[in-house]
Amino acid sequence: MDKYECPCGYIYDPAEGDESTGIEPGTAFADLPADWVCPVCGAEKEEFWKI
Repeated sequence: MDKYECPCGYIYDPAEGDESTGIEPGTAFADLPADWVCPVCGAEKEEFWKI
């Protein structure tokens, strides 16, 4: 699965999920809830890009 980077430098890695917001490991970026935001800076999903 692809990783996505936020402008602040945070990288969403599907293999790790996002423990701080309850996102389980194995959750693809596309499957994140629509209201999910960067846990570091609060940027919305639309601001991330695939790396």
